[in-house]
Amino acid sequence: MDSKKHAAFSGGAAKISRAVGGEISAYDGYIAGKNIELIPDKKIVQDWRAVDWPEGHFSRVTFELTPIPEGTRLDFTHTGIPEGEEASFEQGWIDNYWEPMKAFLEKRPSSPTTAV
Repeated sequence: MDSKKHAAFSGGAAKISRAVGGEISAYDGYIAGKNIELIPDKKIVQDWRAVDWPEGHFSRVTFELTPIPEGTRLDFTHTGIPEGEEASFEQGWIDNYWEPMKAFLEKRPSSPTTAV
């Protein structure tokens, strides 16, 4: 939900509203949509579309965050992808989102710890 951080890991311009009903865009405008539900630190639901999808066709992405001892568990779903595009988007999430985000987070300094 941070435009600058999203752009930093994805390599494309992003504008991400932090308000319900607010607009989002990512990957230099390839993805556009709006926030449907936002529960801080717990859930993000967005309706979005790719520019090359049929006019007016929106899908829904849901990110659910759950604290676990190792950090945070992310459960992700993406529904409503146009027929025939599912495999492309499944791989696209891995190549353009999950792997770059993982690399971005691994480069960030970890939280300082105090020896007891």
